[in-house]
Amino acid sequence: MIIGVPKEIKNNENRVAITPAGVKAFNQAGHQVLVQKSAGSESGIEDSEYIQAGATIIETAEEVFKKAEMIIKVKEPLPSEYNLLKPGQIVYTYLHFASSLELTKAMMDKKIIGIAYETVQTEDGYLPLLAPMSEVAGKISAHIAAYYLALPYGGRGVLMGGVPGVSPAKVVVIGGGTVGTCAAKVAAGIGAKVTLLDINIKRLRYLDDVLPKNINLLVSNQHNIEEEIKDADAVIGAVLIPGAEAPKLISEEMLKKMKPNSVIVDVAIDQGGCFETSRPTSHSEPVYKVHNILHYCVTNMPGAFARTSTFALTNATLPYGLEIANKGYKKAFRENKALAKGLNVIDGKITYEPVAKAFNLKYYPLEEVIG
Repeated sequence: MIIGVPKEIKNNENRVAITPAGVKAFNQAGHQVLVQKSAGSESGIEDSEYIQAGATIIETAEEVFKKAEMIIKVKEPLPSEYNLLKPGQIVYTYLHFASSLELTKAMMDKKIIGIAYETVQTEDGYLPLLAPMSEVAGKISAHIAAYYLALPYGGRGVLMGGVPGVSPAKVVVIGGGTVGTCAAKVAAGIGAKVTLLDINIKRLRYLDDVLPKNINLLVSNQHNIEEEIKDADAVIGAVLIPGAEAPKLISEEMLKKMKPNSVIVDVAIDQGGCFETSRPTSHSEPVYKVHNILHYCVTNMPGAFARTSTFALTNATLPYGLEIANKGYKKAFRENKALAKGLNVIDGKITYEPVAKAFNLKYYPLEEVIG
């Protein structure tokens, strides 16, 4: 199979979808890898390293898309890339369809085989290709909150960890999955007073055993969320329903009751965000205010720490990518149920039910479309 790796073009998206080790693994399995020139430069990977591993360096994205049977990316195709796609081409990347009807319809119209990292899921509910970036985003979110609490950047002027004789910041984390757990640990490690909310009692019991004792654990419901955010200095949204639009847990009315110049970091923005007032932002323009509350809603947070993120991501995506290339996607889906859940669109049909529900479109069960 011919594997194509274009340079990412999303605002400040500095990750790349393959490392030299990944190139070597594909080559050893008998596949050809085409990497666009300078695709890895922002992650500290030079073209010469790819060449040494066996890749062919291609000058333009157009040529990569034209020649490749499977495109491996980090982020979803952008409008300028839609016309580069061809029917029957495999696109293996983060797709986050539920947050964009335009993207969903474009990929349906192009009749691509869209395999979404974020919906590959094992039988125990684990999301192996989302987890590494959730870890990175969770840890980043606490640092971001601490940074923007500074008065010159629009915050309340509260030091996250406080000092002796002065209370630390109160940080509320909504969601106790990978993102929320990492965010809470970092915030607590800095010295903040942290409250983490989750709907799963079993998960809360587990977190009680493993998290620092300066993290208060509460059941997530509207009453508790509303009470906790009233006196919060920072709120981190870390809610996830795999492949589906994130629930809006904090309404605009609830937002109005928060302290002026407090900070929210909406890590769920890739899936539409969990604050009613959230809208996607970029690393070049990361924040805005609504009702005097600072919003940080960057859709590709891990791109800011590109080298760490690239290697963490590709460690997870490579084995599945190899399986697709070695077996062909149909056989790979039949033999690997976790990978099969990653298929979101094929031949113009939506095969991931939460995406179909998000836009009231027809859902086609996987077995109907691949046999």
